Amino acid sequence: MNETINLMMQHSSVRNFTEEKIPEQVLKTIIDAGRAAPNWKNFQSYSIVVVQSQEQKDAIFAQQPQKAIKNCAAFLVFVGDLHRAKTAVEMNGGAFQPEGVESLLITSVDAAVAGQNTLLAAQSLGYGGVMVGLIREQSSEISELLNLPDYTYPIFAIALGKPARVNAVKPRLPYDALVFPEKYIEQDEEVLRQYDKVQDDYAGARRLNSTWSSRMVDQWGKPENPSTRENLTEKGLL
Repeated sequence: MNETINLMMQHSSVRNFTEEKIPEQVLKTIIDAGRAAPNWKNFQSYSIVVVQSQEQKDAIFAQQPQKAIKNCAAFLVFVGDLHRAKTAVEMNGGAFQPEGVESLLITSVDAAVAGQNTLLAAQSLGYGGVMVGLIREQSSEISELLNLPDYTYPIFAIALGKPARVNAVKPRLPYDALVFPEKYIEQDEEVLRQYDKVQDDYAGARRLNSTWSSRMVDQWGKPENPSTRENLTEKGLL
């Protein structure tokens, strides 16, 4: 164990912030640390929109009403971005062809790795945050608010600020249920039932009227929310 690993192991999402601002140079340093993350062929196929004005935070909150959006010091929206790629391809005499799953994976993975770096950097300086993926449910509306051009799409955001409260670290799945030697090992229902109990014990009085596994029904037991697909099609990426 060292300082870096301990920081990573102590991660918990922060949704409640004080009114303290993040100094401009500190925020730039946090973002620069995020941008130092590895990415596909150094294409850096993402962009970050930094939202700090209360007016713009309130506008995003109106679309996706999560308290962390309204109360954070900075709301960083990570955008899958092939708009620069279009310029580069055409500048070099090529025919731009962005459509397809591979392009979406490249941009999404690049953004996600940078986002994790960003959040760790913020935590190391005494700040906290939470990743907000539900902005994809209002992809078109968020895109309009942020003036996102064709070949870009909002993937997730990070609400950052000085923590007003820090929750206990949420238990992860057992190591052997997630990490396999050499080949994939299928897990049976008993593994999930045992983890349901671990999560219930962790939640205590905050326990929801559902189990960890049953909440997956809301995600993968019904057709997908069409917003992301519609926005990707509109932006020329599908």
